[in-house]
Amino acid sequence: MKEKKRFDFLWLVLFAIVFINGFEAGGYQASLRVIGVTYDLSITEMGLFASVELFATMLAPLFLGIIADQTNKKEIIRIFLIIQLLGAGFILVTTSNIIFVAGVFLLGMTTSALQVVAIASLTDSYPVSGSSKLGFLTSMYALGAFVAPLVVDKYLFMGFHWRTLFALLAIGSVITYIGMVTAGDYVRETVTEDSSDSSAPSNTKFYVFGILLLCVIMLIYVGFENGFAFFVESLFANILVSSKGRLALSIFWIFMIPSRFCVGFFAKKAKGILIAAVFAIPIVAVIIALVSSADVVLVLCAMLGFASGAIYPSVLNIMLSFAGKKTATATGMITTATGIGGWLFTAITGYIGDKFSLRIAIMVLAAFFVFSIAAAFIACKKATDYSVTTSAKE
Repeated sequence: MKEKKRFDFLWLVLFAIVFINGFEAGGYQASLRVIGVTYDLSITEMGLFASVELFATMLAPLFLGIIADQTNKKEIIRIFLIIQLLGAGFILVTTSNIIFVAGVFLLGMTTSALQVVAIASLTDSYPVSGSSKLGFLTSMYALGAFVAPLVVDKYLFMGFHWRTLFALLAIGSVITYIGMVTAGDYVRETVTEDSSDSSAPSNTKFYVFGILLLCVIMLIYVGFENGFAFFVESLFANILVSSKGRLALSIFWIFMIPSRFCVGFFAKKAKGILIAAVFAIPIVAVIIALVSSADVVLVLCAMLGFASGAIYPSVLNIMLSFAGKKTATATGMITTATGIGGWLFTAITGYIGDKFSLRIAIMVLAAFFVFSIAAAFIACKKATDYSVTTSAKE
């Protein structure tokens, strides 16, 4: 008897999880100045508050990635959705700044863990179409981060508290948990000889040097992204004397979406796209630091967002050449690097912005891309050489 075809919506749930992670990140960035007023924080202290969540993202992904490769990834996602719900709940039920920091720390751990395992689960569950789906998955993060500042701006204007963000996050955790429970663990795609679009690794060996090169790229990119995103509203309010800061943040994030879709459609061109992006970001960032017109900076934020959006899915596509069967371990290493970059560079941005100016801080962030450019060239060459060597052996 022919088995009835099931409706597969696991990919939708994984997309929703990443969307909510982006919404939390963008919402926290958009709320930081209001939170700073609540707790009477300086620019430096705001940077430290922002970096607490980013510091937490360093802790879970590395060891969790190793565990996830040896266990049921979907079960781990369900567990961390419950922990995410608890973290949001802590922030909602108290006004204590210590509990707030603890809740944000917990959210940083869970969102990064969910991101790692969601990516690994996607590539494992969809070995044929996973490479293309990665571009669309990462665009969900950008979409969430784009929507969040607009939503935050709206409910703050309506008189709601900034903690509304964490209520929305709690609701999202419940919805996606139900989705993961009902999606099932059955096999969705299998690789066959005629699966020409297969994203399954062409090798089974884990190439640690290649993964470390990608870690360098993501450390600097996410460090820049968070340093810029957390303080772009302050740049507009304090230096450009404009109220368009949240709009600039949304524009920055929304232009990542078509960029990541492009990487999804042109996954085979990921290496060239990555090289172009790591050159474009520091150039645009320096121009932003030098321009005095708020409207011009808005346009430049769109360009910066488009260039920035291409990096993450390109890195993940190249990662498939190095990860072998350890996709969660590789993703965990890369996510740990993003946590280090986000924590370190956000704190540095706040400090330099306080001591000198946010213009100088943005130029300092851009200068670090020298290392990212070098790492990108080497990683792309190694990925090509590694694939050729592996194919020759086979």
